[in-house]
Amino acid sequence: MLKDQDRIFTNLYGMHDRTLAGAKKRGHWNGTAGFIANGRGWLVDQVKASGLRGRGGAGFPTGLKWSFMPKESDGRPSYLVINADESEPGTCKDREIMRHDPHTLVEGALIASFAMGAHACYIYLRGEYVREKEALQAAIDECYDAGLVGKNAAGSGWDFDVYLHHGAGAYICGEETALLESLEGKKGMPRMKPPFPAGAGLYGCPTTVNNVESIAVVPTILRRGADWFASFGRPNNAGTKLFGISGHVMNPCVVEEAMSISLRDLLDRHCGGVRGGWKNIKAVIPGGSSVPLLNAAQCDDAIMDFDWLREQKSGLGTAAVIVMDQSTDVIKAIWRLSAFYKHESCGQCTPCREGTGWMMRVMDRLVRGEAEVEEIDMLLDVTKQVEGHTICALGDAAAWPIQGLVRHFREEIEDRIKAKKTGRMGALAAE
Repeated sequence: MLKDQDRIFTNLYGMHDRTLAGAKKRGHWNGTAGFIANGRGWLVDQVKASGLRGRGGAGFPTGLKWSFMPKESDGRPSYLVINADESEPGTCKDREIMRHDPHTLVEGALIASFAMGAHACYIYLRGEYVREKEALQAAIDECYDAGLVGKNAAGSGWDFDVYLHHGAGAYICGEETALLESLEGKKGMPRMKPPFPAGAGLYGCPTTVNNVESIAVVPTILRRGADWFASFGRPNNAGTKLFGISGHVMNPCVVEEAMSISLRDLLDRHCGGVRGGWKNIKAVIPGGSSVPLLNAAQCDDAIMDFDWLREQKSGLGTAAVIVMDQSTDVIKAIWRLSAFYKHESCGQCTPCREGTGWMMRVMDRLVRGEAEVEEIDMLLDVTKQVEGHTICALGDAAAWPIQGLVRHFREEIEDRIKAKKTGRMGALAAE
């Protein structure tokens, strides 16, 4: 279990002062100029050594991503863009950082921007995060007033500006290139890659897009040492992580824990366990709505990190754990996600534009039991035609929950179809 002294986000629940004075009391903004004085190469090497992997879902090594930025400028400016468009259903970890511990993010933004030679950082907030924007803007204003950002930021000799950009609430803008398009004032539609953002990102300049949590943990990693951070979790799955647990648990919460904690430990220790006891568990979505669910048998041994979940054909994603007990109509739950992805598809790629609607309509009939058994395989076939055939991962995100459902709950779907045909829908009624 993670000890209190090892927590990076010490004000996650807003119990303490979130102002600059409060943040400094908790050890933030301490020695920032000293880290920057060590140079860009040192910073990138420290983040690499810590084993930090991106906290936005894909789990790409953060230090490696930073190292893709050009070492020498060709005349174009470089930018850091922080992705705070937290729109994955079930995910609510970054908002706690921005509401209650915003200085971790601002300090991290300064250090990360220096490490990639950027004098400006843009934080792209989702449209619904109004209070978060206020808290974050207040923190940025305090830092300007105290000389921690702006000219000669924190006395480091580096000029650094940070800008907040409020989106309009589109899920697709969480995809890094669609976010850049939106930031430039265009329609939020993903770009073809290559070129990758590190070569041509915001305004055609070298850009790195990082998640809020990935940036906010960096100052603490530097203060306490890369080895300290790497000591948590299994190899290649290092560090502490924010988990957002919702659904059928006694106390839903956002909690910071060590990577590679077992699912059962996580739920029992922080959420008072599953509603109705562990045996009442039916399925768990371990990482936000776009990853395939785990069935009850997998949950018994589940380890919450990137590699174990990938081996189970699922993923850690944003570590938004959605727990479903035996009362859940799991077919209807996945139908609801299909409806979400249909609604949020930007329509640029034909497989996604047409496929998301097609999948949702078949799911609609499966929920009511009004389909043929053969349609289950047909639906699976369509998910394969969408998955991997789109510019961004929204097509995959729409396909994977359905694949997980069919993989683990095919019998339940078939039973419902048979019950409807024989008129015995009573016991299985999908209200």
